[in-house]
Amino acid sequence: MSLDTLLVFIPACFALNMTFGPSNLLALTNGVREGVAIAATAALGRIVAYAILIAITGIGLGALLAASAMAFSVVKWAGAAYLVWLGIKLVRSHAQLSDANEGAMPHRPLASLARQEFLVGIGNPKAIVIFTAFFPQFVAPDRYLESFAILGALFLTFEMCAVAAYAFAGKHLGAYAQHPKAARWLNRTSGSMMIGFGLLLAFARRPAA
Repeated sequence: MSLDTLLVFIPACFALNMTFGPSNLLALTNGVREGVAIAATAALGRIVAYAILIAITGIGLGALLAASAMAFSVVKWAGAAYLVWLGIKLVRSHAQLSDANEGAMPHRPLASLARQEFLVGIGNPKAIVIFTAFFPQFVAPDRYLESFAILGALFLTFEMCAVAAYAFAGKHLGAYAQHPKAARWLNRTSGSMMIGFGLLLAFARRPAA
């Protein structure tokens, strides 16, 4: 893979990683609740999900999923339903804060956060569309698997950088979210946005074959 190719791929890829969506919203929210270290560790669940999707795309099944109306719809509706459910859960979590009678936001087990990251990542068919439509523009035909693996590794590295950035921003917002009213506002806002992402995903169209 040439240096010129990487110089084009790297900034374009990082822009995709930094795009605000349900996964980065999750990193932001976890950064507020748990801090940078926990949010970044939990995001390894997302990295595993994306690694699976990259592998699927690399061996050709990603193109099949992008072209198949039924497969795309199954993944799309499952992912959309999970995002809406997650958003509703966040919106309704203010009751837990009221019962606690304290300013600190309730903590969740790391395994639960990582599982949540994995499900949000694996349930987004747009990720496979990105890997199917974006990566091939930079793959060396004579070294397909090797170059695809390099691009995938770079994408996952930049994804962790994006996680760290959003979690760091969340940590600073967390200083203002320790008050119960602020925490409830954060939950409602994050939950509403997650529901919105779920509805957008539900109405997403299958890319042209």
